[in-house]
Amino acid sequence: MDQLIPAAEANRSFSRLLREVQDGQSFIVTAHGKPVARIVPCTAEGATQTAARERLLQRLTAQPVTDIGPWSRDELYER
Repeated sequence: MDQLIPAAEANRSFSRLLREVQDGQSFIVTAHGKPVARIVPCTAEGATQTAARERLLQRLTAQPVTDIGPWSRDELYER
Protein backbone atom coordinates (compact mmCIF):
# COMPACT_ATOMS: atom_id res chain seq x y z
CA MET A 1 0.00 0.00 0.00
CA ASP A 2 1.20 3.51 -0.78
CA GLN A 3 2.33 5.67 2.09
CA LEU A 4 1.42 9.37 2.03
CA ILE A 5 4.31 11.78 2.48
CA PRO A 6 4.24 15.59 2.31
CA ALA A 7 6.43 17.14 -0.40
CA ALA A 8 8.54 19.02 2.15
CA GLU A 9 9.34 15.82 4.05
CA ALA A 10 10.05 13.95 0.80
CA ASN A 11 12.48 16.70 -0.15
CA ARG A 12 14.27 16.62 3.23
CA SER A 13 14.60 12.84 3.31
CA PHE A 14 14.88 11.95 -0.36
CA SER A 15 17.80 9.52 0.09
CA ARG A 16 15.90 7.55 2.74
CA LEU A 17 12.83 7.60 0.51
CA LEU A 18 14.80 6.09 -2.39
CA ARG A 19 16.23 3.35 -0.16
CA GLU A 20 12.72 2.42 0.96
CA VAL A 21 11.50 2.42 -2.64
CA GLN A 22 14.35 0.05 -3.54
CA ASP A 23 13.04 -2.24 -0.77
CA GLY A 24 9.59 -2.28 -2.41
CA GLN A 25 7.81 0.54 -0.57
CA SER A 26 5.80 3.05 -2.61
CA PHE A 27 4.85 6.63 -1.73
CA ILE A 28 2.31 9.22 -2.74
CA VAL A 29 3.76 12.72 -2.43
CA THR A 30 1.26 15.37 -1.39
CA ALA A 31 1.29 19.15 -1.69
CA HIS A 32 -1.15 21.02 0.51
CA GLY A 33 -2.83 17.69 1.31
CA LYS A 34 -3.48 16.77 -2.34
CA PRO A 35 -1.68 13.93 -4.16
CA VAL A 36 0.73 15.22 -6.82
CA ALA A 37 3.15 12.35 -7.49
CA ARG A 38 3.66 8.67 -6.93
CA ILE A 39 7.09 7.13 -6.30
CA VAL A 40 7.22 3.39 -6.98
CA PRO A 41 9.97 0.87 -7.68
CA CYS A 42 10.89 0.77 -11.38
CA THR A 43 10.36 -2.97 -11.67
CA ALA A 44 6.80 -2.73 -10.36
CA GLU A 45 5.85 0.02 -12.81
CA GLY A 46 7.58 -1.73 -15.72
CA ALA A 47 5.74 -4.96 -14.99
CA THR A 48 2.42 -3.11 -14.91
CA GLN A 49 3.11 -1.41 -18.24
CA THR A 50 4.22 -4.67 -19.85
CA ALA A 51 1.09 -6.48 -18.65
CA ALA A 52 -1.15 -3.66 -19.88
CA ARG A 53 0.56 -3.66 -23.28
CA GLU A 54 0.14 -7.44 -23.59
CA ARG A 55 -3.57 -7.25 -22.72
CA LEU A 56 -4.09 -4.49 -25.27
CA LEU A 57 -2.32 -6.44 -28.03
CA GLN A 58 -4.33 -9.58 -27.23
CA ARG A 59 -7.56 -7.60 -27.44
CA LEU A 60 -6.56 -5.96 -30.72
CA THR A 61 -5.53 -9.22 -32.39
CA ALA A 62 -8.80 -10.90 -31.32
CA GLN A 63 -10.87 -8.01 -32.69
CA PRO A 64 -12.32 -8.49 -36.20
CA VAL A 65 -11.05 -6.21 -38.96
CA THR A 66 -13.66 -3.85 -40.38
CA ASP A 67 -13.25 -2.81 -43.99
CA ILE A 68 -14.65 0.70 -44.41
CA GLY A 69 -13.41 1.12 -47.96
CA PRO A 70 -11.04 3.70 -49.39
CA TRP A 71 -10.96 7.20 -47.94
CA SER A 72 -9.24 10.23 -49.33
CA ARG A 73 -7.26 12.57 -47.15
CA ASP A 74 -9.85 15.32 -47.69
CA GLU A 75 -12.65 13.02 -46.49
CA LEU A 76 -10.74 12.20 -43.31
CA TYR A 77 -10.30 15.88 -42.42
CA GLU A 78 -13.74 17.00 -43.55
CA ARG A 79 -15.49 19.08 -40.92
